[in-house]
Amino acid sequence: MATTLRKHLIDRRRLLEIMGSAGATSVVLSSCNRADARSPGLTGGRWEKSIPLATSGPGGNRDWQPGDAVKFLPPEKIPLSGKAASALAALPREKLLWIYDRMNSSRKWETAMKDLFVSGKDGLYGAFHTYVGEEAVACGVMAALNSDDYIASTHRGHGHLIAKGGDLNKMTAEIFFKETGYNKGYGGSMHITDMSKGIMGMNGIVGASYYLAAGAAIRAQVRGTKQVAVAFFGDGAANSPYYFSAIRSCTNYKIPVIFVNENNFQYMGIPMAAVVPTKYISEYTKGLDIPHHLVDGNDISAVYAATQEAVEWARAGKGPSMIEGITYRWYDHSGFAGARLGTDGALGLPYRSDEEVRQWMSRDPIQRYKSWLLEKRLANEGELSKIEAEARGAVEAAIEFARQSKDPEPSAGVHNTHASGPVAATQFYNRTEPHVS
Repeated sequence: MATTLRKHLIDRRRLLEIMGSAGATSVVLSSCNRADARSPGLTGGRWEKSIPLATSGPGGNRDWQPGDAVKFLPPEKIPLSGKAASALAALPREKLLWIYDRMNSSRKWETAMKDLFVSGKDGLYGAFHTYVGEEAVACGVMAALNSDDYIASTHRGHGHLIAKGGDLNKMTAEIFFKETGYNKGYGGSMHITDMSKGIMGMNGIVGASYYLAAGAAIRAQVRGTKQVAVAFFGDGAANSPYYFSAIRSCTNYKIPVIFVNENNFQYMGIPMAAVVPTKYISEYTKGLDIPHHLVDGNDISAVYAATQEAVEWARAGKGPSMIEGITYRWYDHSGFAGARLGTDGALGLPYRSDEEVRQWMSRDPIQRYKSWLLEKRLANEGELSKIEAEARGAVEAAIEFARQSKDPEPSAGVHNTHASGPVAATQFYNRTEPHVS
């Protein structure tokens, strides 16, 4: 009897080898014996639940120190050949120059606003989150969208709005809290909206972009318009409980949303590495089996090519995609600590080193794109200089427009509320109970 049983017994290692060759998952194997799952006979030598996107990344590093972001610097120049370069170079010259214009308009507008805040000349106040240094993400994404596609932005969304065609005059007037602003002076920097261009607005709620974009995309799906929606979000917002809920549901129902993560390592002022357990944020949702693109976020060609693929996937009815762009913001999370009048970048911040700031500024996405255009002979120096001058002039004109615009009337404070406009205002200032309609 014992001899018969021995003939049919298989040792544990052999059993795991057989199970592996039959396609058993790592979960099953590890539940049998985690140590034996690393046995030499198994495919790949080691079983993993998911495949890492890269061997190193800014996340999951408990030893991260200020300055470590230098390890993830992209090359000085955008590659002149390859799939991404070919995709961007295939665009008409007019579109390539339009991208350069949008990048410059965004940079020059935000830099001018920074100088106005720092100088105190116009008495500007309120929250202001600069996008300087990340322009390739916004402009690379917008270059792949149609004018009627939707975007849902973040608190750091000026670059998104300008890239989608936002009006500099109205944006500037809103920063000045003038009645000619996008929100008639009600909203300030974090709530600029322009539905006529598919801009569902900047948003002070971290992670709100997921549901806003999903809602717009569901509308497009029901109506059969083939529109797509983009949800921009930062590295910190990936930890919002809204994120996985939204991307999972969009996957379930094949909603045409593109989730674009702008990963600048820094959260508000805490290194991403101390909070994110995976090497990259795009590993969070690899198990959903949707396209994930990890790209150099300071390379306009890489962002455009990834977005082009994501847009085609979405318009074909296949559902969402996720794009993670590795980039870097030049200034503090909000406001202008460490910033100086007439000087780019914020130095002296405690959560990053000045050297890493300078190194990332040397990978300026606008200068990289300019060099790429010139080396590819897709534009000449004169054309690009003209675009830069026109962008500078448009920003100066927008500032003057805002200065000359009227302040809102005090009674405007109760417009667009449940109270009935001027009557309620009069009653309020007379300290009587407002009439509620």
